[in-house]
Amino acid sequence: MEVSYERLAAVFKALSDETRLHIVDMLSCNELCACDILASFNLSQSTLSYHMKILIDAGVVNSKRSGLWTRYSINESTFESILHILPQLYKTKDECICAQIKYCRLEDKPE
Repeated sequence: MEVSYERLAAVFKALSDETRLHIVDMLSCNELCACDILASFNLSQSTLSYHMKILIDAGVVNSKRSGLWTRYSINESTFESILHILPQLYKTKDECICAQIKYCRLEDKPE
């Protein structure tokens, strides 16, 4: 799987806020409507909408309209992708991006 650094950065940026992390943690248990999420925070509706938009735009959360309500859920495929990509970012391997650099390993560097 090829790493899209732009996509990965967008996800991490969305998750870099304590409130949004808390929301994601809540949604990891079950799909929730905005009113259920709002009840757990001391936020205005507009502030919650701001946070949800960031999470949705980054592909972290899905939203679904149901009458007057909006229901939110975790985008499982995004988290599956992250779990697949993260180990690739810290492993040294022949296909890693550093293999394209002439002196990528300390032992290969000239003195």
